[in-house]
Amino acid sequence: MKSCLRRSTRLFLTLLVLVGPTQGPLAQPWEGWLSVVRETPYWESRGVAANLATVRHWVLFSESYCAEPGRHLILDRQWRFLGYLENGAEPSATNSLLNDTRRRMAEEARVEAWHPGDMDGSGYPFALACDQPFVELDEAMARLTGDAAGSRLWGTWDGISVGSREQQVPLLALFREVVAHRRGQGRLTFPEDVLPIFLGKVLIESGALKEARSEEGARGIMQLSRPVLEDCGIPESFYLHRIVQVDCALRLVEQNHRNLAPVFAEVFGHLESAKRDRLYGLLLTQAYLVGVGRSIELLQDEELGAAARYFAANAEGFSAEDILVGLIYHNLGRKDLGLRSLYYVIDAGLALTALCAGEDLVGDPWCGSWD
Repeated sequence: MKSCLRRSTRLFLTLLVLVGPTQGPLAQPWEGWLSVVRETPYWESRGVAANLATVRHWVLFSESYCAEPGRHLILDRQWRFLGYLENGAEPSATNSLLNDTRRRMAEEARVEAWHPGDMDGSGYPFALACDQPFVELDEAMARLTGDAAGSRLWGTWDGISVGSREQQVPLLALFREVVAHRRGQGRLTFPEDVLPIFLGKVLIESGALKEARSEEGARGIMQLSRPVLEDCGIPESFYLHRIVQVDCALRLVEQNHRNLAPVFAEVFGHLESAKRDRLYGLLLTQAYLVGVGRSIELLQDEELGAAARYFAANAEGFSAEDILVGLIYHNLGRKDLGLRSLYYVIDAGLALTALCAGEDLVGDPWCGSWD
C-alpha cells in the first residue's frame, strides 16, 4: 500500500483509456490551470471531500483504477473521476500525450475547458499518479504498532519515561505516555479528539521512520523543521529522539490551538456543535502543515478568507470535510498553498482509518473519537 503524500505530488500524465465520441467546437486552453480554481463557484464544494477521499484511497492503497501502478487518474474540478491513463515510455512523451488528451476531453465536453501541463506543474483536468512509492503504509503501520522487527523502543526525556530496556514498547504507547504526561501537567488544552489523526499524519509523512527527512529538511517521525526544534529548546543531538519529537510536536499543536481557537470561534463559532468541533479539528491538523499564520489567514484575510466567509454563511449542506477542502482549494496558488495542502488531512484520515481497522486498535478510544 503506497502513499502519495510524502512530498511533492508528481503529475506526469499519459494516454487516456476512456474515450468518448468527439463533439462540440474546438476548445481553447484557459489562462493557466489556476484559472479553473478561480472560476469554480463555492457551492461546488458540496460533496468534494468524499470525491477526493475516493481517489486518494485508490492511490494510497493501490486499489481500483490504481491497482496497476503505471497509471494516472484524471479528475475534474470537483475531483470526480473522469478516466485513467496508461503511462507512456518517458515523462516528456506522456506529458505531450496528456495535453492532447486534456484538449480532447474539453472538445468532448467532459470538462468546461482545459489547460496544458508541463514537466514541473499541473494542468487541467487534474491528474494524480498512481505510483508514488514514498511510504509503504502497511510497513508504516507495523512500525507504529510495534509489529515490525526492531520497531519497539524505550527511553526518557524531560521527566517522561517510556518502556524499559527489558520491556520495550510500541511507538503508539509512546504517544499515549507523552500525551498523558503533558495533559497531567496541564500543558495540553487542545481537544482530545484531534490526537488520533496525528497518528495518520505520522504514517503518511514519515512512515514512522526515525531517520525520515523531507526534501524541505523536516526531520524525524513528526517531520519537524529545525526552527521548530530550536523553538522547543532541543539540543541538535536529540533532534531525532522519538519522545522528543512527539513532545515537541504536541507543544506545536498546543501553540497553534491557542492562536487559532479564538479566530475560528469568530468565524465558525455559530455552527452546530458536531460540525463546528469536527471542522476545528481538521483545521488545527491542517495548521501543522501550512502553519497557524496561514490557517488564520484562511479565516480572516480579505482575499484568502473569502471562502471562509461564504462557508460560514452557507454551512448547511456542506460537511466539515467539504468546508476544509474548500478553504484550501479556492486558495490554491496563494501563499504557497499547493495540491499537497489539499490532500494532507484527507490522506491522514484515510491512513488513520486503515490503522484503526487493525487488531491493535479495534475498539480503541482514540479511534472512536475520530469516527
